[in-house]
Amino acid sequence: MSRTVLALGAALVTAAGCVWYLPALADLRAGADRTVSRRTAAAATVSGWTTLAVVAALLLVTRAWWIPCAAALLGAAVTGGVRARAIVQRRRETRETARQWAELRAGTVRDRVDHSRGVFVVVVACGLAMAALTAVMTLAAGPEDSLHWVLAVAAPAVVVGLFLTAAITCTHVSRRTTTSHARASR
Repeated sequence: MSRTVLALGAALVTAAGCVWYLPALADLRAGADRTVSRRTAAAATVSGWTTLAVVAALLLVTRAWWIPCAAALLGAAVTGGVRARAIVQRRRETRETARQWAELRAGTVRDRVDHSRGVFVVVVACGLAMAALTAVMTLAAGPEDSLHWVLAVAAPAVVVGLFLTAAITCTHVSRRTTTSHARASR
């Protein structure tokens, strides 16, 4: 009678434990979308709850007490080992993430990218100012025929195009230099 009560109690606790093992199964099913440590911890969770379910079944099926006890000890050892591995993996991932963030904070990549954006904006702004000055000077000279009017419109457009090309070239060279410095620093 007491084995049946223990088996039913273990089965009910296993059923109630779905709030832990169902999310763990989802983590395992997600595969590479989850970190290695999270998947290992999920495997430990599933292992622990499976052990309890096996013990509940063994309590109903076998007469000897040592069989469910041995299954419980073996399952606890496996679960503990897998969980310890998950903890070690999590610490390793945390250190790796901290190292990568430190490289980003200390690295010149971010500073130079921001610098290249500033250079781009300044060069384009100078180009627009020069185009406006060219347009004002051309119109102040008083265009007389249609060719002069076309020149009054085309000259500022050419100036803006030249400065925009220069800004793109400066940004491209700056980013290429940043990439080569970042590779060399590793």
